Amino acid sequence: MSKAAIIIQARMASTRLSGKAILPLAGKTVLSHVLARCARVPGVDVVCCAVPKGTVNDAVAAEAEKRGAIVYRGSEEDVLNRYWQAARMLKADIVMRVTSDCPLADPELCGEVLRHVSEGGADYACNNMPASWPHGLDCEAFTFAALDQSAHAATKPHEREHVTPWLRNNPNLKKANVPGPGGWAAEQRWTLDFPEDYEFFKALFAALPVAPEAATTDTVLNLLRARPDIAALNAMHHNVSRPSEPALPLEP
Repeated sequence: MSKAAIIIQARMASTRLSGKAILPLAGKTVLSHVLARCARVPGVDVVCCAVPKGTVNDAVAAEAEKRGAIVYRGSEEDVLNRYWQAARMLKADIVMRVTSDCPLADPELCGEVLRHVSEGGADYACNNMPASWPHGLDCEAFTFAALDQSAHAATKPHEREHVTPWLRNNPNLKKANVPGPGGWAAEQRWTLDFPEDYEFFKALFAALPVAPEAATTDTVLNLLRARPDIAALNAMHHNVSRPSEPALPLEP
């Protein structure tokens, strides 16, 4: 049987919101919420947190270990290599990429993306080609074979820093996409990058009608429809581009 791993990239440094992965949120850290949601993704065998080397990132590594994740320490700048080395350590056949600034990562949606690779025969799958889910639900899955190929072939700085541009732009890989509702939902911003995003999450988590770990995407969307004042807290950043490439043609 193939082994599927979620690898979450996390570090202390951030030009806009330093230490965001370990900021407190509803009694836990942001990273703890991400790890707990990733552990619930169907079809995943192991959850790993890929953290840069260096004492400045020790607090992030310690939090990941405390929450039960396997930790790999690697390059801070070459994140593609960090993923490749972590996947090799885990002996993973399939890798899912999630980032540590997305405390509303949707386990069911991640599982659907993962199934396109584990069962559907895709080399690479995602849910943002084009973007049609709230920004913060983005996830990607790919075979280790494709990751290994990219780790050796990718040479441009942005290909090394952002992990998957080489995969997304390779015409020889079979790709799949999980489309979302689009429209108003796709305009929502559920990722932590600015101080206003942090204020948004604190207000949102306090207003949720269920425990944060039980909140589904529909739960959050329904709340924000009823509470546009919460959505407005980070609305000034809704047009910030996502860390992904433009939409690509997909194989049938």
